[in-house]
Amino acid sequence: MTKKQKLELTWVGKDNRPRLEPRILLEDPEKSYHATHRVSENDIFDNRLIFGDNLLALKALEHEFTGKVKCVFIDPPYNTGSAFEHYDDGLEHSIWLGLLRDRLDVIRHLLADDGSLWITIDDNEAHYLKVLCDEVFGRANFVANVVWQKRTSPEARLQLGTAHDDVLVYSKNPSKLILNKLVRSDEQIKNFKNLDDDPRGAWASSDFTAQGWRPNQMYKIKSPSGVVFDPPPGRCWGNIESVFLKLKSENRIWFGKDGSARPRVKTFLSEQEGVSAWTWWTNSEVGHNQEAKKEIIELFGADNAFDTPKPERLLKRIIELATTPGDLVLDSFAGSGTTGAVAHKMGRRWIMVELGEHCHTHIIPRLKKVIDGEDKGGVTEAVDWRGGGGFRYFRLAPSLLETDKWGREVISKAYNAEMLAEALCKIEGFTYAPSDAVYWQHGHSTERDFIYVTTQTLSVEQLQQLSEEVGTERSLLVLCSAFRSNADRWPNLTVKKIPNHIRSRCEWSHDDYSLNVENLPKAPPRPEPDAPSVAEPAAGQPDLFGSKNGGSR
Repeated sequence: MTKKQKLELTWVGKDNRPRLEPRILLEDPEKSYHATHRVSENDIFDNRLIFGDNLLALKALEHEFTGKVKCVFIDPPYNTGSAFEHYDDGLEHSIWLGLLRDRLDVIRHLLADDGSLWITIDDNEAHYLKVLCDEVFGRANFVANVVWQKRTSPEARLQLGTAHDDVLVYSKNPSKLILNKLVRSDEQIKNFKNLDDDPRGAWASSDFTAQGWRPNQMYKIKSPSGVVFDPPPGRCWGNIESVFLKLKSENRIWFGKDGSARPRVKTFLSEQEGVSAWTWWTNSEVGHNQEAKKEIIELFGADNAFDTPKPERLLKRIIELATTPGDLVLDSFAGSGTTGAVAHKMGRRWIMVELGEHCHTHIIPRLKKVIDGEDKGGVTEAVDWRGGGGFRYFRLAPSLLETDKWGREVISKAYNAEMLAEALCKIEGFTYAPSDAVYWQHGHSTERDFIYVTTQTLSVEQLQQLSEEVGTERSLLVLCSAFRSNADRWPNLTVKKIPNHIRSRCEWSHDDYSLNVENLPKAPPRPEPDAPSVAEPAAGQPDLFGSKNGGSR
C-alpha cells in the first residue's frame, strides 16, 4: 500500500448519495413552550425541537448552524437485525452504513472546530462504525472508545453476556478539542489527606518514576533519613534532577512519615480543577439500563416506556465533558428526549430531531415537566435544576417542488411568498433577511450581494429599474417566473427563471430518508417446481431510523 492509499469501508450502494433538498423549518407556536416567568438570568428559551426526517432536518440546519454545534450526541439504531427480518445480513449491513454515513457527513459540517461527536453503539456494528467514522472525520480525529457498563448483571440466556455499550468519540479538529475535567467524587476526595500538616491543605501522593531509561533522569536521591535511592529496575525518575530539587524545596516530595520511603510527588486538592475522565464508565458512575427504564416509567408510566432508553447520568457525563453552559448540543435521534432534557437542566442550548409520533406523546410532555420544574428525577437534584427556559417547535416544510397533473415539477401550492423567498435563499446559499425598506432585498450572501424572489414575469422596465436601484457597487440575484429581454444588458443583475433554475439541484418530494421496512417486499419464497416466485408486501416493522430499534433516549 502506498502512502497515498488509505483503508476504506466498502458496501453495496456506497456511491449512492442523496441530493438533499435544504428544506425550511416552519414553527408551530401552539406546540412551542416557555416558562411563565424567568427563574434565573441564565434561562434559555431558543432551544429547538424539530419534527421530521432527521437527514432532511440536519440539512435544513446546515446553513444557519454550520460550525456552531459544540457537542453532538446520537444513539442511532443498533442494526440488530430486528428491522430486517426478511433480508440477508449483507444487505442489512449495507443499508445501515449508507444511512448513517449520510448523516455523519452533515454532522461533521455542523460541528464547531472545538466540537465533538459522541455515538452510542453495541458490538454488532461498533467496529464497522469506527472505520466509517475514520473515513468521514479522518482517523486523526478519533478521540476514544468509551466503554459504558450498561448492565448490573450478566444475561443468563447467553454464554457470554453483554455488559457494555461503546461510546465512540470524534473531534472536528483534534488540536482544538479540550475536554473538561470531572468534579471529584466523595470517594476520590477521601484519598486526599494532610499527613504532614501542610498549610496548603489535603494532598495525595503519586509515584515519582517513569517507564524506560533516560540518562538525565538516572540520578541518586537521598531521603531526609539518609536512605539513598536509585530508580527501580526498568524505570527512571519522573523528571530531571533540577525539577526534582525544585519540587523538594517547595515541600512537594513525600518520603513517608519517617523520611525513609521512596520519593513520591504531592498533589494538592486545593490546586486541582478536577479529574480527567478515562474510557471506563461504570454503571455506578453514569447509570445503567434499569435506571434509564425507571426514569422513563416515572415520567410516562409503565405502559408508555421505551425499550432502550439511556440514563440521564450518562448524558450528563458526556455534556459536562464536552461543553460549558450556553454551548449548543445536538441530538438528531431524539427518542424520548433525554438529551434535550439533560442539556436543558445543565444550562446548555439544544436542538433535537425526531420523526416518530412520540415527539408529541413523550418528548413535548417531558420537556414541559423540565421547564415547569416538575421533573424531580434523573439529574435534577445533582445539577440543582429548578425549572425555566423553553423551546420552539418546528416541522419540516413540504418539498418546494411538486408534480402537477401533466408530470411537470412546479412550485408547491403550500408555499406562500415568504416561504418561497426563504426556501430559495437556503438553496442558493443566501441568508434570509427580508428588508422592511427595500422590496428587492430578501436575503444576502455578503454586504453587497443580495437576492430577490418573485413569481412575477419581469418586464424590461422592471429589470431596468432594479438595476438602477441596485447600483454599480452591489449585485442582485433575481429569481422570477419569467423575464423579457436579454438579462445580460444589466451587469449587476443575474436573472434566472424558477423553477427551471433549480429543477436539477435536489431530489424533490422525497420526504423520508430512513428505511421504512414495511414498504419493501419480503424475500421471495422458494418457488415450487415450474412455479414463478411471488413477492409479497412485508409485514409491519419498525422504521430503521425511528426509535423502536435502538435510538430511544
